[in-house]
Amino acid sequence: MTSVDFIQKSDPDVSKPLLIAAMQDMGDVGSIVIDFINSSLDTTVFREVEPSYPAYVIDNGGYIDIPEEKWDYRYAKDIIVFGGGSGQPSSTEELNVLCQDVIDVAKKHSTRFIYTLGGFHTKNPIEGEPKTFVTTTSKELTDQVRKLGILTTPEASIITGFNGLILGFAKLNGIQGIGLYAELNNPKLPQYRSAKSIIKTLEKLTYRKFGDTSDFDSLAKDVESHSHKKRFDPDQSYSV
Repeated sequence: MTSVDFIQKSDPDVSKPLLIAAMQDMGDVGSIVIDFINSSLDTTVFREVEPSYPAYVIDNGGYIDIPEEKWDYRYAKDIIVFGGGSGQPSSTEELNVLCQDVIDVAKKHSTRFIYTLGGFHTKNPIEGEPKTFVTTTSKELTDQVRKLGILTTPEASIITGFNGLILGFAKLNGIQGIGLYAELNNPKLPQYRSAKSIIKTLEKLTYRKFGDTSDFDSLAKDVESHSHKKRFDPDQSYSV
């Protein structure tokens, strides 16, 4: 028995869709991109995931609130989108169960590609727009990505959290997967420029448009001008 509940609301009308799956991570990059795609494509919910118990509580300065965590599977034409919102599973067991569920949904609908995405924390100053680095489930696929002029991750590292582990589950199940991770310096603030970089790279990889990202520049400026007002982040680790 797991502490994650799955609620099937309907069957999506899709045919061999691509699947984009990401959850909140450092800089909120995963959730910003997923929420943007859902809004831009006007996706429809067909499956919901809810943790049975909260992983933390929010202290508002004298009284607590219980977070309302819920993650959706949504669909539009030839695409399934999972994740967004806030938080990730609180245990390795829940994370594994959730990753396997994404794989099961992918197999059910004959998904050929899974894309995930998140932040790439660097201490080096970012010059200009953040770069997006890509890693894949095979050397052959990485070679194809490089031919498109897309940067690949510069060095060996360990990727933790849903936005990395889902690639491992994809590889174990014979599904090709690509992870996109954009540079960021401050993981505690929403990184809209990093999210914009990922969306542009994702469009190049998938040969499809996901919407107008021009608002991200003004959102980024707003965050930077109010950087002293830090958002609550229950997970201070650098996992994606």
